Amino acid sequence: MDKRQEMIEMCKELRLPSIRAFIQEDDMWKQHQTAEDFLYHALVQEMQDREVRAKANRIRSANFPEKKLLTELETERLPQNAASRLPHLKKLDFIQEKQNVLLIGSPGTGKTHIAIGLGIEACLAGYKVYFTTVSALVNQLKESRSERTLRSFELRFEKYDLVIIDELGYISFDKEGAELLFTHLSLRAGRASTIVTSNLSFDRWEEVFHDPVLTAALTDRLTHRAYMVDMIGPSYRILDTKEWMENSQV
Repeated sequence: MDKRQEMIEMCKELRLPSIRAFIQEDDMWKQHQTAEDFLYHALVQEMQDREVRAKANRIRSANFPEKKLLTELETERLPQNAASRLPHLKKLDFIQEKQNVLLIGSPGTGKTHIAIGLGIEACLAGYKVYFTTVSALVNQLKESRSERTLRSFELRFEKYDLVIIDELGYISFDKEGAELLFTHLSLRAGRASTIVTSNLSFDRWEEVFHDPVLTAALTDRLTHRAYMVDMIGPSYRILDTKEWMENSQV
């Protein structure tokens, strides 16, 4: 085995795929005459590719139901309050400051799209993100409790830089579910950022939790120093349907 092939094998063992590809390319040897120059550019390529892979892995691990980018939003269709706040939220300062974002308003106004879009931006910026719906989170918490792995889940849940909890208000909880959700959201209060989307105004959250004391305490924790975005407005889906019907008649 010659030295070049031996280097390729070592790169496989050391998990350096970009450097391996660099070594395998004959043109690369011709372009970089000195060993120092060759090694430098090989390392630069490995670092760049590793960052690309890291971003992709963070997005994949975040558990997004679909890929929705902020650049895909039709901002002219967003509720006015959301459109005006979005440029600041895109800077992601709220994550650095450990603040929450609450997207509250009508169905179909872009709440989930904004939440996922901010989550993807956070992944690209190097933050660890987790997306879940409220119902999925409560079920996961109950399963963890029954399997005696709740503490392990709590430790993971606390370490995310950003947790996105979608669809608060679509289903109500029993006492166990409400208490588990309250406990885990309280774990993050003031320590890490959470985005919550809900179709219910705060004065109706008791319909979901069925406990005025718990509801008041949870609302207090979530809203403290939080960005509250008013998402009341016409539904994207209804507008799209109207446009489709109009175009179909032409």
